[in-house]
Amino acid sequence: MSVKYSSGKWAHGFCDRCSQRFQLKDLKKLTIKTKVTNILVCKSCWDFDHPQLLIGMFPIYDPQALRNPRPDTSYYQAGLNTLQLPTDGSRIFQWGWAPVGGSSQFDAALTPNYLVAKTSVGTVSITT
Repeated sequence: MSVKYSSGKWAHGFCDRCSQRFQLKDLKKLTIKTKVTNILVCKSCWDFDHPQLLIGMFPIYDPQALRNPRPDTSYYQAGLNTLQLPTDGSRIFQWGWAPVGGSSQFDAALTPNYLVAKTSVGTVSITT
């Protein structure tokens, strides 16, 4: 024997999120990560199943490797000149954060830095 339910034509229900009273037929089930939950919410509280919640659920085809790669022939190695300073290679760069113009004593050999900061202090006169 099957259980009979009333039509619920005039039945009221409460939103599980905002606790406001609505017609039961106007409340919608909430879907989270493709799973339909037993949470009934009103029209203003209902959220669609956001695509960001589905990350990792489906395989992504994103090839990274190249077929027949070629090396970068424009690169040339920087070396040391007669003064033991590095010459300009194709990828030589200097780091210039605090302190500007030099590296620490313990890593001077690892990160040579030949940036020099030049400053001057002057006077400003304002007349009104």
